[in-house]
Formats: sequence, structure tokens, C-alpha cells
Amino acid sequence: MNSVLRVFASRRMFLILLLGFSSGIPLALTASTLQAWMASVGVNLKTIGAFSLVGLPYSLKFLWAPVMDRFIPPFLGRRRGWMIVSQLGLAALIAAMAFSNPITAPGVLAIIAVLVTFFSASQDIVIDAYRTEILEQHEYGAGAGVFIMGYRIAMLVSGAVALILSDHLSWRTVYLAMAATLVIGFVATVFGPEPGASQRAPRSITDAVVQPFLEFFRRTGSVEILLFIILYKLGDVAAGSMTTPFMIQIGFSRTDIGTVNKVLGLIATIAGTLAGGTLIIKIGIRKGLLFFGLCAACSNALFMLLAHVGHNLGVMTLAVGVENLCTGMGTAAFTAFLMSLCDQRFTATQYALLTSFMALSRVFVGPPAGYWAQTVGWQPYFLTCVLLAIPGLLLLVLRYHKWAFPGSSPSTLTRSSGPAMAAQPAK
Repeated sequence: MNSVLRVFASRRMFLILLLGFSSGIPLALTASTLQAWMASVGVNLKTIGAFSLVGLPYSLKFLWAPVMDRFIPPFLGRRRGWMIVSQLGLAALIAAMAFSNPITAPGVLAIIAVLVTFFSASQDIVIDAYRTEILEQHEYGAGAGVFIMGYRIAMLVSGAVALILSDHLSWRTVYLAMAATLVIGFVATVFGPEPGASQRAPRSITDAVVQPFLEFFRRTGSVEILLFIILYKLGDVAAGSMTTPFMIQIGFSRTDIGTVNKVLGLIATIAGTLAGGTLIIKIGIRKGLLFFGLCAACSNALFMLLAHVGHNLGVMTLAVGVENLCTGMGTAAFTAFLMSLCDQRFTATQYALLTSFMALSRVFVGPPAGYWAQTVGWQPYFLTCVLLAIPGLLLLVLRYHKWAFPGSSPSTLTRSSGPAMAAQPAK
């Protein structure tokens, strides 16, 4: 017990907590919080749906991840140098969002939001590598937990807290305040240690780029695996992309949404993740993916009920709690699946590739989501979200046993997936 406490009480864990916070701040500011801002000032649902495209850099970060491995900034070292560049860029761009107008100049706001997601994805890449390099292997599990804690706290701040503040302050003030929170990550970067000299940059861009991709695509079923990664959470993504505008449209205040949808949702997600992780040990990854995927799909039906009854805080609380609990369990299984796919020689680049493909589901679903919801209404829309889960689950049932995994059985977690446990929550 004392040894466990020493691991969590170390200075490095505190730095990882702060860096997790810095990593988690930007996502909501270009997603749900931005949607709430646009919906509250009267921007139409089609435009709000189209803004899901600003998350495209999260899907493409594997393209420049090798560059950040290969080249070293002239200050603070390879890891901390890139972190400072990313954090300064994020602070400046989020502040620029504060001075944008989503009604008169949505195009300008969209461009700035895309740049925010680019710098956010870049920060994620380098923090993943930094966290892995400064921790000993026996600290990876603790480091992952501490990082996720910081990340979730940040999502609460840039999501729920920002929405609540927006009921009392201008959106400009809210976004400027969110930009200021990045000083936490900046301080952690400046005062944190640079990884040791043994962590050398790749000798060539070819070494950094080609080998991780060749290893993955030589595996049996590699293309099917990528397709499954896109499809598995498609229904959840579709529901989540319109949840905030839906609740605003049926009469809930931003304080209601911030308190129930964000705070309760966050607690339920964490509880679901812990429960899912525990059950996976007993039932394995494949069964976990199937069972939790079915639960998550069915939980979206509760939003159909909320659309039917209208403004009802009790039904809203039930829908949000159950949906986030099921989504958390599915996330636990899906994260374990991604870990099992990574060859330890190329964990950083391959994990960036896999999470980038996962983020494609937001890109595919977001733009037509607003149009479909506006065309068919909320009850048919959430029925569609339930049905969207079927293709991924069918692929899992029919093809999983044919997929190749590096150095481990596809149905179990082994020590070979350990380093990937430190990877960030998926976006």
C-alpha cells in the first residue's frame, strides 16, 4: 500500500495531472460548448452540424505525429519544446475565438476553431509521448489514471462550468477565461523534467513514418479493423453531436444542461468506465465490446422518450445518466481493444493512427446530423442513432476472430498492451 501511495504522490504524477488538464480544455470549446454558444444566439441547426468538421485535425494527427518525433525545437527539448509551442498557440487561438461572431462571421470562427483543434491535436501527440517517457513501466497504470482525472476535470471546466458561466457572463468573457486556464499546462511544461538522453529522435523521417504503418497494414484484417474503429461508436457520436442543441430547443436552460448533462454525465461516465474495466477482466474484450455496444445503442432510445415527453427534468436526468454510464462501459472495452492493437515498438504513432480513425466518425456524422434532425424531428433522429450501432456490431460478430493482434490473444489483455494504457481518452 505504501508503495502505491508513493507512486501517486510523486512529482511526476502531479505534472501529469496538470498536463491532463491542459489536454482536456480545448475539446469542448470547439464542440459542445461552441454548439451551445451558436444555438443560444440563433444559429440554425444545419450550420451547427457543419461545424463538426472543425474536429478534422483530430482525425489526421497521425500525419504530423512523426514530424514531432523527428525534429527538436531549439528550446526546452524535443517534448517540452513542442508542448510549449502547442500551448501558446492554443491560448492565442481560443482568445481569438472569444472575439469572433458566429452570426455575422461564421466562416472566420470556423477557421479559428480548426486551428484550435490542430494545436490541440498536436499537444495531445507530444503529451502522450512525454507521459510515456518520463514514467517507469510500473507507473503506466497510475499515470493513465491521473492523466484521465486531469482530462475529465478539464472537460468539466470547459463544458459544464463554461455553460453555467455563460448564463451570467458574455460568451467573450467565458472564452477568455478558458484561454487563461492553459497557464496550468504551461507551468507544468516549464518546470517539468525533459525525458532522458536515451530517448533519441528517429534518424530519418522514413524511420519515423514508414515502419509503424507497414507493420500495421501487413496484419490480417487491418482494413476491417480500421472500419470497425470508425463504425463502433457511430450511434453514440450521432446522439452526442446533437444532444446540446436538442436540450436547448426543448426548453432546458444552459444551467440545467451544465448541471445535469455535464456534471452528472461526467460522474456516470467515470463510473461506467470503472465498471466496464472490471467486467472486461472476466468476460474479455470481444464480449465486452459486444455487450457494452448493445447497451450504449439501447440507451440512446431514452432520448426518444425525452423528445416525446418534452421539458421534463426527471426524464432528462435518467436519459443522461444511463446513456453516459453505458457509454463509459463501451469506452473501457474500446480502449482495451485499441491497446491490444499497438505494437510496442511503435505505440505512439500507431495509437495516433487508430484514434485518428476513431475521430472520423465525428466527421462523417456531424455535418448531416443537423440536417437530418431538422428534417425528420427529434424522435426519428434518435431512433437513427440506435440503428447506426448495428453495422459495427455486425462486423465485430462476423470478423473479429480473423483479425491479427501483435503478440497477444485478441480476446485477452496481456502485458504487451501495457504502454498503451497511458494513452489519452479518445476524442
